Amino acid sequence: MRRILAEDTLKPWQHRSWIFIRDPAFAVKAARVLELYARTWDGVPLGDDEYVISADEKTSIQARCRCHPTLPPGRSRMTRLNHDYDRGGALAYLAAYDAHRAHVFGRCSPKTGIVSFMDLVEQVMTQQPYASAKRVSWIVDNGSSHRGKAAADRLTARFPHAVMVHTPVHASWLNQVEIFFSSHPMTSPALTRSKTG
Repeated sequence: MRRILAEDTLKPWQHRSWIFIRDPAFAVKAARVLELYARTWDGVPLGDDEYVISADEKTSIQARCRCHPTLPPGRSRMTRLNHDYDRGGALAYLAAYDAHRAHVFGRCSPKTGIVSFMDLVEQVMTQQPYASAKRVSWIVDNGSSHRGKAAADRLTARFPHAVMVHTPVHASWLNQVEIFFSSHPMTSPALTRSKTG
């Protein structure tokens, strides 16, 4: 079958995609983000009381509830799993990843937006070591809940030792939390749990 498909002229399963860099300040913005990952700010190494948080949200995660609990394996019995489920709506999952301590803070919200993002910020910034840090740099993309100077000002007004650093436009792949989103089962398109727990 593979040989037949390889010889066919039409190959609809093959595709190539790309995106052109359109941010005129791409190099400057990307360098700032990459320097933070290398524990540097304006050419000066970060101190022990300075942290780098990579944050974003994953939208439209379908919350599903299995109709019957999964039965674990037993003696001479394999795991039994029923695939029937009830839909529980969609949620947004927001995550903040400490780029140097490899720690993730997460929360679910019915929707994304400024309030949901600031709730995530509050969750992180009120805990130690961030609450008493000299500086906490928040790397974010240009999503609507944390876009532009207004979002940066809002963050600093609430937490004066927090700094918002934006990735270049169309370069959210520079945001390390995207690696967490792509590899963690919690952020798969369907978030499933048993009715019993």
